[in-house]
Amino acid sequence: MTDTSATRHVPSQTSPADSAPPADGPVTGAVRPEPAPDTNPLRRTRTGSTWVGIILFAVLLVLLLVFILQNTQSVEVSYFGVTGVVSLAVAMLLAAVAGVLLTAIAGSLRIWQLRRHLRRSRRR
Repeated sequence: MTDTSATRHVPSQTSPADSAPPADGPVTGAVRPEPAPDTNPLRRTRTGSTWVGIILFAVLLVLLLVFILQNTQSVEVSYFGVTGVVSLAVAMLLAAVAGVLLTAIAGSLRIWQLRRHLRRSRRR
């Protein structure tokens, strides 16, 4: 999927007087000149957004590493009768990952449901 919103030309609203042919008749084969592309060097691009995302992800990983290194004490964890000893950080990270997975599954099912509904309504 390609995002072309930064390069797509959006026509401006024209009044009926602006769209009327010239007084000497319509010109056949006339081509409107394209407007100059956006030359703002500070505009947001996909590459810039990706770079910001990578930096935020790296900061998150450093914070996660600090969390793991500061919580190395062992704890006993029991789940449905299974008992084990694991570091506190690993137990909390596993719980967080399980929460993220449950949220992703619920969101994916809802997206699938909405797409299926949209396809069925388009067929009618």
